[in-house]
Amino acid sequence: MGDKPAIRRTERPLSRRSFAAVIASAAAFAALTHAAPAATNYPSKPVRIFVPYGPGGVGDLTMRLLADKLGQQVKQQFVIENRPGAGGIVNMTEVLRAPADGYTLGEMGNGQAISVSLFKKLPYNMLTDFAPVSVTASFEMLLAVPDKSPYRSLDNLVAAARKNPGKINLGAINPGSTQNLSAHLFQQVTGAEYIIVTYRTTPDLVTALLRGDVDLGFDFFASLQGEIGPGKIRIIATSGAQRDPLLKDVLTVKESGFPDYVVTSWNGLAAPAKVPAEIIDVLSADVNRALVDPELKAKALNLGIDASGSTPQQMRDRLAADVIKWRNVIEKAGIPEE
Repeated sequence: MGDKPAIRRTERPLSRRSFAAVIASAAAFAALTHAAPAATNYPSKPVRIFVPYGPGGVGDLTMRLLADKLGQQVKQQFVIENRPGAGGIVNMTEVLRAPADGYTLGEMGNGQAISVSLFKKLPYNMLTDFAPVSVTASFEMLLAVPDKSPYRSLDNLVAAARKNPGKINLGAINPGSTQNLSAHLFQQVTGAEYIIVTYRTTPDLVTALLRGDVDLGFDFFASLQGEIGPGKIRIIATSGAQRDPLLKDVLTVKESGFPDYVVTSWNGLAAPAKVPAEIIDVLSADVNRALVDPELKAKALNLGIDASGSTPQQMRDRLAADVIKWRNVIEKAGIPEE
């Protein structure tokens, strides 16, 4: 018998569509295999946290507590670098200029949400140029009066303001700060007319309260705690949705008859938007693990800080909601853009 004829195999060339699909799959696989080790080894060197406030403030103290705990957890340094000024613009611009590798992070929060409406043009988009990692802490405003003040409750003070328009002074620091805008929101919500007096620093505000130059002052617990007591200042309301655990006998503004007044300041960590998602996930998990540590939470609570984390999406949603909230306050108050 003769040999069987050889079977000819014909190979069809890949279509352009098939070739593109192969290339895309290969690129995706390469990206995954490259990112996975980077995330697994993260962090392998010190991480910088840029803070848009000076040393000693509530935002700075929050990040120092967190940085210390993170360092203990992952056996790597988290270094705080304070870059105050210009509504946090300098700070967040420096974060964006850094390599998108997860080794440079920035503190952001409601202060940065406010800056969206305070400045005519920012060199970045707060909602798209950054990758949120986690909320790190929340803290509410204290509404303080001189201890010798005749106003024993918030409704007493509001009633007096309505009866005598423009005779009650509200004191707060820095135009455009959360404290200052909290005073403007208070005026809008209570429907009374006040004089809003702006001070350069918290010590200046405290001095004015002690002298009786200010009828009602707005600032955070960490800033005022050393002056609370007989002969000094008295807290007649807090701004959160629930009572402050350190001031359980003090009503919230909401409980005092003004349900539309809730102010909770907060901060969190963010990275440049181009940082790989796998690294953001590792960071978020590490931050949230640090924030449930009992020692950290106790230290934060003593400063009037609720140290609690979130998912990246929850932080993004909170930032977006605050942009809208404070834009409305700024527009109603007629505060000009800078």
